[in-house]
Amino acid sequence: MALEFEKLDSIDRAILRALQERGDLSIQDLGARVGLSHTPCWRRVKRLTEAGFIRRRVALLDADKLGLGVNVFVDVTLRRHQENALNRFEEAVADVPEIVECYTVSGERDFLLRVVVRDVEAYEHLLKATLVHLPEVGNLNSTFALRQVKYTTEIPLD
Repeated sequence: MALEFEKLDSIDRAILRALQERGDLSIQDLGARVGLSHTPCWRRVKRLTEAGFIRRRVALLDADKLGLGVNVFVDVTLRRHQENALNRFEEAVADVPEIVECYTVSGERDFLLRVVVRDVEAYEHLLKATLVHLPEVGNLNSTFALRQVKYTTEIPLD
């Protein structure tokens, strides 16, 4: 039987909260934060990872400092809606590094992409050279973010 979120106790949830704040915590430091010694903490992290609650521990980079300060949200409508067309589009999107998020959506559009580039000219080049050539693309509508008001990778656990 798979581990379910509702079955997590307060220590499991504390571990998840702490790792969302600081993914680089050592097991010893994590254990100290949640009131466990090294081995029980390690076992819980291992169990939470195996159950899929922890996908991976990564460093979050600052896109602005890396010269990638332009976020573009792209609504995509496909020409066809057969399963193989959707799959081909999804597979192609995975190979474009500038596309950092891709969602299937309800409504008039089929997908929503978040694209990160250095400037408008870089986006125009990506649009002409790559995005319009993705499989089955019928229409693209681009919206440029003016300013990021909120950004978090933390999932609400309460």
